[in-house]
Amino acid sequence: MKKYVIGAVAAFMMVSCGEKKFHVEGNISNAKDSVVYFENLSLAGPEVLDSAKLGDDGAFRFAGASSEAPEFYRLRIADQIISLSIDSTETVTIKAQYPQMASQYEVSGSENCAKIKELALLQMNLQQRAMAVSKDMSLSVDEMNDSVISMIKAYKKDVKTRYIFPDPAKPYAYFALFQTMGNMLLFNPRTDRDDIKVFAAVATSWDTYWPNAERGKNLHNITIEGMKNVRTLDAENSRTIDASKVEVAGLIDIPLPDNHGKTRHLTELKGKVVLLDFHVFAMDESPARILLLRELYNKYHAQGLEIYQVSLDGDEHFWKQQTAALPWINVRDARGINSPNLALYNVQGVPEFFLIDRTNTIVGRSQTIKDTEQEIKKLING
Repeated sequence: MKKYVIGAVAAFMMVSCGEKKFHVEGNISNAKDSVVYFENLSLAGPEVLDSAKLGDDGAFRFAGASSEAPEFYRLRIADQIISLSIDSTETVTIKAQYPQMASQYEVSGSENCAKIKELALLQMNLQQRAMAVSKDMSLSVDEMNDSVISMIKAYKKDVKTRYIFPDPAKPYAYFALFQTMGNMLLFNPRTDRDDIKVFAAVATSWDTYWPNAERGKNLHNITIEGMKNVRTLDAENSRTIDASKVEVAGLIDIPLPDNHGKTRHLTELKGKVVLLDFHVFAMDESPARILLLRELYNKYHAQGLEIYQVSLDGDEHFWKQQTAALPWINVRDARGINSPNLALYNVQGVPEFFLIDRTNTIVGRSQTIKDTEQEIKKLING
């Protein structure tokens, strides 16, 4: 169906000619006789995959097998690092100058690597400004702390707005999540509610596009752990809830008012197979889509299917008229196309749907599901 567009550690090895492979090549000037290391940034930490001693021209070339999901690497000479992501069989070219290669380099052949460079430079600038504040003897300790905290908040807001929420599925969005200042993660999903949402947005994208990737599973686990930590703290602070009984869902919640004025939660449908549908009733294609949903609902609701439909219509009265006779859960997001729920679920256009199993885990979306009805039947019978 035509969409209404809203807007815009794998093992490394030398590969044979018949395998899909990527290349990282280029030259690093002023680095004769230095050894450049090519490392995989695995979940367990950096792993050296290959190395090369640089000659007069500083040329190097590394190759490796491409993976199904995005993977992350780095070039390193001593403590100078260039971070990279590989998303296919691309050839990434680096031209750098030692000993400032971490900041003085050019990259071509990869949009993701170019964005990672931008993020790395922004991070360096943040660290330099924070260090300058810490050395300002005219400031008290509290003033220093407040100033640095303010810098970090502004940095995170900028990164979320420009690099993460526009397309959480991009490798550079994943990279941004793990930027640090010293030993501190700038985005802290362990205790910060807003940061949990940022991790959830990227985790949802990985769950959808690369469901078997270890990085995606790790993101998912981090997000769930953060949600549990925050809810446990809430329970302890309220002193009215047994913290040991706090439960979390396997997906980010969408609490919105339905067409009867009652707030409904997506996570309250645990135990059912859920079709989460983002929709605009004002679209010309809406009547045909509603007929398809009615057919699915009538056939499978009694067996455990529920539809949670999120409307993005601006006219509340019109929406209520359109949903008055619909039997499933109809909620409306008054923020429309500016809703953060769209960023959290990486919704680029509507209609868009997700399928959620009985454990509150996303199992696919429109782009990854070939036969919606067959997938629903499988989830119901599974």
